[in-house]
Amino acid sequence: MKAEKGPMKSLIRWMVVPLLSAALLAQTSTLTPDSATAKRGEIAVTAADLQALKDALAAQQQQIRQLQRALAQRDQAVPATAQPTAEPAPAAASDAQVPSSTPAQNPPSVQLVEAGSSDQRIRNLERQIKGLGPISFSGDVRLRGEPFFGGPSEQSLDRMRGRVRARFNAVADLGTQFRTGFTLATGDINDPVSTNQTLGGFYTRKTIALDQAFVQFTPKQFNALTLTGGKFSYPWYNTELTWDKDLNPEGAAQSLAFKIDTPVLKRVALIGFELPFAEVAGTAINGKRIAQQVTYGGQVQTRWQLLPRLTLSAHSGFYDFRGADAIAVALARASSKNPQTPLTGLLALNSSSPVQNSMVTTAATGVVTINGTAYPTGVTSITNAQFASRFALFDNIARFDIDTGNVRFPLTFLGDYVQNTGACSNVSSLLPAPANTTSQTFKQTTNAACNSHQRRGYWAEARMGRLQQKGDLQFGYTRIYLEREAVLGNFNYSELRQGTNLTQHRVDTFFQFERSVQLGFTALVGRPLASTEPWLTRLQFDVIYIF
Repeated sequence: MKAEKGPMKSLIRWMVVPLLSAALLAQTSTLTPDSATAKRGEIAVTAADLQALKDALAAQQQQIRQLQRALAQRDQAVPATAQPTAEPAPAAASDAQVPSSTPAQNPPSVQLVEAGSSDQRIRNLERQIKGLGPISFSGDVRLRGEPFFGGPSEQSLDRMRGRVRARFNAVADLGTQFRTGFTLATGDINDPVSTNQTLGGFYTRKTIALDQAFVQFTPKQFNALTLTGGKFSYPWYNTELTWDKDLNPEGAAQSLAFKIDTPVLKRVALIGFELPFAEVAGTAINGKRIAQQVTYGGQVQTRWQLLPRLTLSAHSGFYDFRGADAIAVALARASSKNPQTPLTGLLALNSSSPVQNSMVTTAATGVVTINGTAYPTGVTSITNAQFASRFALFDNIARFDIDTGNVRFPLTFLGDYVQNTGACSNVSSLLPAPANTTSQTFKQTTNAACNSHQRRGYWAEARMGRLQQKGDLQFGYTRIYLEREAVLGNFNYSELRQGTNLTQHRVDTFFQFERSVQLGFTALVGRPLASTEPWLTRLQFDVIYIF
């Protein structure tokens, strides 16, 4: 900082003095003798002004030196204040740029100098934010080209589309006990399992919405416990056999984790969560209260060091969807069509892949009576829908991580087995269609018969490589097998051929082109179970910028 004082002073002198001298010379050369004599007094005044300007420059340089010393003190203090502390630092502690010779209660000169610098104002804002706790920003933008071909014989699924995804995250640590954050993401706001936005729609603007908003609390007296509330990322470990990675659940979660100091067992954790997904109002005359439909669940997590270079992570979880019929109604209404509204509805819930769980749908068609003859109006609405199954999923995951001796090419094997213990258990609760009236007729349809033996799903994945530094490569292969009632088919992997009742292969490779840029290729090949339908091939070409 000191090395800059001399050059700055010389630069100002070499700029100001010649300019003023040139101006005086130009003024003198254009005056006649008489006018020059008349202006001598003004020339003397200008010389005095020049001396005053020199004095002002000297005072300004003194002030700049004071600011430089204050900035140096602040830079030395940054490493200490950048780390999380037990309590947030007072706001005044971050204002070390105020010179010690300047009274703390009177810093207008410092503020006046900084007022013209947008960069300095941004730094001041960052310091004010850091007064609440360290804050970090991150996100990504992904461009994707995605062709489909094969599939049904009539080629109804062949297409070529472009997609874009953008996400922005902000997370702040508020002292040692609290953490909060939010995420904004693109995507159809009625689709919980995809943040992709398909390009098209006559160049209309694309939606962006709140994807996460959460608060975490870890008491300093017992830091094995973490409590989370809001809309947050998964606190339990899962694969996309059961939960899509773009879905962020809502509600509350509790985590109790312990490190274990034994030769083999290294960690044990207990996770619990309560995730409301809908509110349903009663229709009975004396029972119209609004009831929450909730997913209750938990998971036991363990990590084992089997060999010096072999680690096993074993997790067992249970997900109990209470009131899943509310999901069936929302899906049926969102996909309903009629002559008056030929496009799919915009209600409640959309699905990236067709839902294949056995479902009974009740539809009402309007009727008008003319001269005693009933005529259908052609307007149909969904009055009810129910799953034939309840969903109580028992999920077991085993992951093996192998150190190959090459840090760039670790090896991972992952297996997931899920069984729906409530398959077809809702059949006895299915409501019959209401009786026809003079204004409506009712019709029930079933998309597929429920078979309680079709309750299992399997996920087998192998992956080699990492994605951390420029030049890194990662390769993966996944085999997916899902029977019709194994999982709730609109919350799992959105890129599948369909939600359940399918067999699927996935091959992917990613290349770290730059530190913040990834190139990716994924091929998904799948078809329905017990089908001779041609395989549907779906290719994804990705460019991802990460910040």
